[in-house]
Amino acid sequence: MRIPLCAGLLVAALATSAFAQTTIVNVEPRPKPWVIGTCEIGPNAQCPGADLSFADLKGADLRGANLSGAKLVRADLRYANFNGADLSDAVLDGARMTTAFLNAASLHRASLKGTDLSFIRAARADFDDTDLSAASLEKAELRSATFQRAKLIYTELQETKFYQVNFSGAIMQNAHTRFAIFQDAFMEACTGCPKNWQTGETVWDAEAKDRQRGRQ
Repeated sequence: MRIPLCAGLLVAALATSAFAQTTIVNVEPRPKPWVIGTCEIGPNAQCPGADLSFADLKGADLRGANLSGAKLVRADLRYANFNGADLSDAVLDGARMTTAFLNAASLHRASLKGTDLSFIRAARADFDDTDLSAASLEKAELRSATFQRAKLIYTELQETKFYQVNFSGAIMQNAHTRFAIFQDAFMEACTGCPKNWQTGETVWDAEAKDRQRGRQ
């Protein structure tokens, strides 16, 4: 029996939506209370210096938590909510933080080497003095965040949005900045920052050239 085109499209859309939900939404039940080591996971958690390395914290609600100096090496932090959290001096090397929320969070002096921060939302976050070597911030939104004296060496910054970001004294060497937006960014004494970004080729001009090359 032939399925009308509109019905077929509807079935495909529903299947795609269901697949997205099963792959993104964390449905694994969490214990109550949710305790890992000595840390009770939840909003405003008080876990300074806690060792949460390799922990599964996917989708955790850690708004306003104190995780200063904590070890989160290779932890799964995808979709976790760290809005307003204190992650200063934390070690997050190799952690998976895709689509995490870090608005107004402090990551001052944190180690984020090789960390996957793609798609994060981190408006007004403090990344001052962080080491983001070999990390990924692809398609992250970082409006008004600060990266003073941060290390962005071999960092993936493709399509990252750095509106009004402070890069004072930062080091940005061999970073991949294709289609990144640095509108109104402050780059005084930054090594390797694209200081002529706003006077150079715009993102939309570069995209138009790519499309034109594709037609040739």
